[in-house]
Amino acid sequence: MKLMLHYLKRYKRYIFFNILAVFGFAAAELGIPTIVSEMIDNGIILNDKGYIYRMGLVLLAVAILGGIGNIVLAYGSARVSTYIVRDIRNDIFRKSQEYSHTEYNKFGVSSMITRTTNDAFVLMQFINVLLRTALLTPIMIFVSMIMVVRTSFSLSMIIGGCIPILCLGIYLIAKNSKPISARQQKGMDKLNRISRENLSGVRVIRSFCKDSYETQRFSDANEDYAKNAKKMFRLVSITYPAFFLLLNIGVAIVFIISSHMIDAGTLQVGKLVAFQEYMFHAMFSMLMFSMVFIMYPKADISATRIQELLDEEPTIRNPKKPVTEGDGSTSLVFEHVCFQYPDGEAPVLHDISFEAGKGDTIAFIGSTGSGKSTLINLIPRFYDISSGSIRIDGVDVRKYDLAALRRKIGFIPQKALLFSGSIHENIRYGKQDAVREEVEQAAKIAEAYDFITEKPGQFEEMIEEGGANMSGGQRQRLSIARAVVRRPEIYIFDDSFSALDFKTDAKLRKKLKAETTEAITLMVAQRVSSIMEATKIIVLNEGMVVGTGTHRELLKDCSIYREIAESQLSKEDLGA
Repeated sequence: MKLMLHYLKRYKRYIFFNILAVFGFAAAELGIPTIVSEMIDNGIILNDKGYIYRMGLVLLAVAILGGIGNIVLAYGSARVSTYIVRDIRNDIFRKSQEYSHTEYNKFGVSSMITRTTNDAFVLMQFINVLLRTALLTPIMIFVSMIMVVRTSFSLSMIIGGCIPILCLGIYLIAKNSKPISARQQKGMDKLNRISRENLSGVRVIRSFCKDSYETQRFSDANEDYAKNAKKMFRLVSITYPAFFLLLNIGVAIVFIISSHMIDAGTLQVGKLVAFQEYMFHAMFSMLMFSMVFIMYPKADISATRIQELLDEEPTIRNPKKPVTEGDGSTSLVFEHVCFQYPDGEAPVLHDISFEAGKGDTIAFIGSTGSGKSTLINLIPRFYDISSGSIRIDGVDVRKYDLAALRRKIGFIPQKALLFSGSIHENIRYGKQDAVREEVEQAAKIAEAYDFITEKPGQFEEMIEEGGANMSGGQRQRLSIARAVVRRPEIYIFDDSFSALDFKTDAKLRKKLKAETTEAITLMVAQRVSSIMEATKIIVLNEGMVVGTGTHRELLKDCSIYREIAESQLSKEDLGA
């Protein structure tokens, strides 16, 4: 509830008009039975046509007032609820942009999507119902009960007996719906996770002939969700039949008792009509108000899940007094760096130290799991080091403003990621104010210009979701162009040439070498041939540096590097 109140405060003007509309609608709904009662008793029974016409005009005016109130109420409720959910989704997205990899791993991407879409939608439905009924129904119940008692105290006892039964039913439904709602939301998370894994891994699934297995896995999760949904529907579906059964029993009892009262002359026909209307308003308002309590447990769970995202404090944050620039030396220093994942049991990097300056190319090589990618992820602060320091231009990366730090870096990830849009937009993603000439030059350096110009739309060719209409090598070259166009101080290539053939690889590296003379280049590679010309090669094994030097030096001094080289290079290359 705290979350909803926080956002409701933003729309006080709409809520004010909502309140006015509530009073207008309530006045009409409760005034019409009284007017009809007077028309029957003083007009129709006495055959006073003039009175009937006058009261008919009053009835019409009140009905118009009620209609306007209903329209304003519906409009205001819809407007506020949609605006609030819009704000919630925007806030979740902004918050998620602050998260480090640790927070993403904690919540899970599929769960974050569910909370942003499904949970927010649940809140929108609840807020809409809340604004339409939270103030209106108590007024209707209170005034209806007063009018019922004034019309006939003895008949009002019938309603007095029905209301406790209705309240007990509402309490039981609300109590039982909360655990079912919690299971439903978790089930939706699971469905989203399985769907996401299947859509992104469809080629692997088909290549291993696991279509039936995955279909069954999704079916089981879907069946589990459906079971909880059916339980919830059954629980809620009891409400309306039970209510109308209770109402009809009450009406039947009223007719039986009122017939004797009319015979005895203690009750007029018009009063009976008015009493029935007030009775219906009182009980139906109770039913509508009960919907708030029935929907609340599910909305409360959704709000709690959203609040968890908004309250989560990122582990990677800007310092209180961030630095935006270093000493301008274009330098990178690792000094006794150790790193352990937040949920890890042991460090994955141990005492890493090296230096790089302008024009240097530092390559990292080692067996799978040796910590190469982890090491370069520490530079843009995707994770924070456990001990030691990393300095760029003489300043510890933890003292930099995050945006300023990352603007210094051109990061090309291991898995090339392209966004939906044109090729031009994807390259310019690295530098939003890049002109066309800069984009084309970056494409030429990345060896992407030729294949781009061969496409029908050239630089305006649209890229499908995930770059599905591009080959692996084309995606990698566009990712490299995206980094090149921003002219960073530090280039980080995380095995970013793996999908390129040797000829394209060699041509691209030659152009990059000329382009990066004023920058630092860091490369994670699996192919020795790709790093033979590096200024310094760092060999990692189980998170530790086991060799540092040039290609020739490491062939002599580092057995691990020599083993890797011998497995990839010919004897002539090794002896060169």
